[in-house]
Amino acid sequence: MNNQSNEKQPALSQKTTKVLKLIHFTLGKLYLALPIESVYKILNRAPVHGSGMNQVGVTHSGEEDITVIDLYQRFFKESLPEAAKGGGYLVTMQNQIGELYGIPVAEAPILIDVPLSAIRLLPESYRRSDTVNIARHVAVIPQDSGTKTIFLLDIELLLPT
Repeated sequence: MNNQSNEKQPALSQKTTKVLKLIHFTLGKLYLALPIESVYKILNRAPVHGSGMNQVGVTHSGEEDITVIDLYQRFFKESLPEAAKGGGYLVTMQNQIGELYGIPVAEAPILIDVPLSAIRLLPESYRRSDTVNIARHVAVIPQDSGTKTIFLLDIELLLPT
């Protein structure tokens, strides 16, 4: 009897779960995320220049100019709370034509793995009527106290039209 052949077979009980790697951050009471391949860099927050009349400004990082989109102001109609203005981070990404965008966040973003089975398409009617109209999908993550809904941002929808 040859026991060696049984040892070489892969264990059928091991199941591979496909996951999506996301950069997760909080903005007010919203949980937001970007796919890791969309993220260009995470920078320390720098001064943002602009009129202050809307949620878009510009900052500089070395030789690069980055369009900053203040999603906190866009969603909540006010600037980030004073405590968050002193520090924080800028999550930068690059759109399809190579422009750099940045989203200011108060706390360091976290890299998470989300099973593909937890990703859901948002209904079109919800996307048209809610504040978070820059997300097409959500990740619904089970937790001890219920579920956590994370909106997956679409960088092509970030700038207001």
